[in-house]
Amino acid sequence: MSKYSKIFFIVSLVAIVALAFGSGYYFSQNRAPVLQQGPAIFNEAWNYLSAYYVDPTKLNTENMTRAAIAGMISTLDDRYTTYLSNSDLAKFFNMLEGQYAGIGSVVSMQDGKIVIVHVYAGSPSEKAGLKRGDIVLAVNGESVAGLTLDMAVAKVRGTENTTVTLTILSENKTTPVDVVLTREIVEVPSVEMEMLGDIAHIGIYQFTDRTEDELVPILQQIKQDNAKGIVLDLRGNTGGWLESVIQVASNFIPEGIIVKVENKDGIVEIHEAIGGEETTDLPMVVLVDEYSASGSEVLTGALQDYKRAVVAGNTTYGKGSVTLPVQLSDGSGLYITISRWLTPNDRLIEGLGITPDFKLELTGEAELQWAIDYLLNNMIP
Repeated sequence: MSKYSKIFFIVSLVAIVALAFGSGYYFSQNRAPVLQQGPAIFNEAWNYLSAYYVDPTKLNTENMTRAAIAGMISTLDDRYTTYLSNSDLAKFFNMLEGQYAGIGSVVSMQDGKIVIVHVYAGSPSEKAGLKRGDIVLAVNGESVAGLTLDMAVAKVRGTENTTVTLTILSENKTTPVDVVLTREIVEVPSVEMEMLGDIAHIGIYQFTDRTEDELVPILQQIKQDNAKGIVLDLRGNTGGWLESVIQVASNFIPEGIIVKVENKDGIVEIHEAIGGEETTDLPMVVLVDEYSASGSEVLTGALQDYKRAVVAGNTTYGKGSVTLPVQLSDGSGLYITISRWLTPNDRLIEGLGITPDFKLELTGEAELQWAIDYLLNNMIP
């Protein structure tokens, strides 16, 4: 599997490596850009400042250049395209090698805030009492305000058995608290299943290299259990590998387009079903929420377009873009949005999300029970 084919969805993303903090970081090969001459006015302004500014000790070339780049990016009004310092970029690249420890939470970006959307059983996060809905304000005393999700994730990741301090504002609280966690290698399944009567409740929390391998025996098991329907739970799923999403979708949609990728030139790349290892045509309800992002939105959009499943819950996050990290000559880097995802029926995901067929004012187990009741009363003969 090529690095380029593993181009990432973040919520991010992204996308998601829950072993560490939640939203994953996936890398594609750098492609050499077509270089253009920068605006001459920038050099002109720099020359005037150099010649006339009253306090030349404040003329730091490195700082001013980076500030100019950050300012240039801010005019794009794109929350995923950003400038990375040398250290932050190095952390991103380091994530691609070896094994890294974290706290066992899944996070999402909501209204500019880093929010915990899932805590894995037995993880450092659960041991520390972190819960869904907690807002992360700072990492080791440094505010995460203005950081992308991936940059915040990078600050939380580290070496096994080392500590990290998160400043947490819990729901219905007005005063934040500092929580000290010890990083661990947290092995968690990406798929879980339970039989609720005749209905299989299948939760997919992230799309990893092993998701398909975990899902296939579950689909085989529910066939043996004579399940009559499936509730596919994608609440809090913030994404993962594109290949994994295609594999999973192919178990429910055996043929046809799963997702389209459109680049800046309007060229559309088609990703089709690959023939699932264990396909099923059981009636389905898909549960989503405002934290369902990226890969989970691609899967939901395809199932909805083909009328393969009824979608219920809240409108999804709206992360439908592909992001590419590139390294600049001074060791810093850029994180650039390079493509948009489209559903099989050409619906744009970015900024819009997937609108459910049924918007629910319910949460938690009540939402799950609604899905079961809908299956039994409307979809199962």
